[in-house]
Amino acid sequence: MFETQSGRAISAGGPTLVAVTEPAAAAAATEIPPQVPSQGNRGPDPDAPSGTGVSGGPGGSAAPEGILRRQAQRESAARTYARSLPIVPVRARGLTIEGADGRRYLDCLSGAGTLALGHNHPVVLEAIRGVLDSGAPLHVLDLATPVKDAFTTELFANLPPALAADARIQFCGPAGTDAVEAALKLVRTATGRPGLLAFTGAYHGMTAGALDASGGAPGVRVTRLPYPQDLRCPFGVGGPEGAELSARWTENLLDDPKGGVPAPAGMIVEPVQGEGGVIPAPDGWLRRMREITAARGIPLIADEVQTGVGRTGAFWGVDHAGVVPDVMVLSKAIGGSLPLAVIVYRSGLDVWAPGAHAGTFRGNQLAMAAGAATLAFVRENRLAERAAALGERMLTALHGLACVHPCIGEVRGRGLMIGVELVDPDTGAAAPSLAAAVRQECLDRGLIVELGGRHGAVVRLLPPLTLTDEQAAAVLDRLADAIPAAARRTH
Repeated sequence: MFETQSGRAISAGGPTLVAVTEPAAAAAATEIPPQVPSQGNRGPDPDAPSGTGVSGGPGGSAAPEGILRRQAQRESAARTYARSLPIVPVRARGLTIEGADGRRYLDCLSGAGTLALGHNHPVVLEAIRGVLDSGAPLHVLDLATPVKDAFTTELFANLPPALAADARIQFCGPAGTDAVEAALKLVRTATGRPGLLAFTGAYHGMTAGALDASGGAPGVRVTRLPYPQDLRCPFGVGGPEGAELSARWTENLLDDPKGGVPAPAGMIVEPVQGEGGVIPAPDGWLRRMREITAARGIPLIADEVQTGVGRTGAFWGVDHAGVVPDVMVLSKAIGGSLPLAVIVYRSGLDVWAPGAHAGTFRGNQLAMAAGAATLAFVRENRLAERAAALGERMLTALHGLACVHPCIGEVRGRGLMIGVELVDPDTGAAAPSLAAAVRQECLDRGLIVELGGRHGAVVRLLPPLTLTDEQAAAVLDRLADAIPAAARRTH
């Protein structure tokens, strides 16, 4: 049971939730320090151009309306989060963001899972300052540096041991989608085969090759396989039986000489589908995928961009099933809030010629320092185990909400990667308008969440791994208020 800030308890009828103590260094990072007003600042022109400084944040007009208006006029129509979250962050610490209007928000988006330690964690800031103060080069392409060596050493120390013992690392462009592109190129080069196996509901990035492997791509060289799930099982059964049918389908398709699927270059899978709706892969099914690919000489690529670094309650999402992939795609949290992306793969695949894959910003020293500090902090403070325990308690509380609100079709997730699918109570169909209303009601209550899943009907929670019990209770309290308020609004 969580005792919420409003005084009521959220429970799923299970055992009382035991408090989990947050590490002291993490607790220190959860509050924004008092704002010191600038001397003589009488308030700039609401529509003045940026450059003179903002009370509480660097650069720009202090009036959020003017900033938002200029953004809408200047930025691409492809902008996303800015549309659903019309706020202007100027300061942040831990779970908390402060807007230019002075409002504070609990951030359960965390840079789409990038901020494992929350905003501006002290160990991350110290690592960045250390590089800046040392006079070290900030841009080095792929040259060796002490900072890079320290990052690689810390990363290898946290990899599945069977992979780390015989691994190579490729530093890619700065985004996760760049690492996906590198992984696809790697297995195609190593096998000499063009095809790829991917799953319905997948999301691997926004560049061309990554989009090919994602769920909404048009005709491409990718074979779609059924990803197991309960609420909308492609076979209509769900549970272990649905997962077994998915595995049998995959195996039969690969072995059928008339199946129309030649031997592929690789299979790419997310241990938990994030944008697909926070759908965890069943452990037994993931092990079957490893067995099926290994028996047929098909490299298995694990996309750990969002699930890595303790997010799911284990250091890597594949750890739950004990699976060792041939390639791991890593980004987001490994950069400690700064852009960094790598692939790690078994040495037998390392057949690239020099320069076969590159990227100008693959030598981001600040990100490597921040990333090494983040990886070490997660490991030393056992934040993956904490995410598992606290996430299970939050899921239990949300299951209790589902018993009260029939518009909650399913609660699912792993660790601190949680999804709540909203449905029409009468038909069970996905309810995207209700989900959008819940997101807005949450924002009105000072809680930032985002949507995903089919039709955008899944409310997603990705809080930092440093989340305290009190903060978790506040998040649940605001979400518990937002859901019935949104239901009233939409009906």
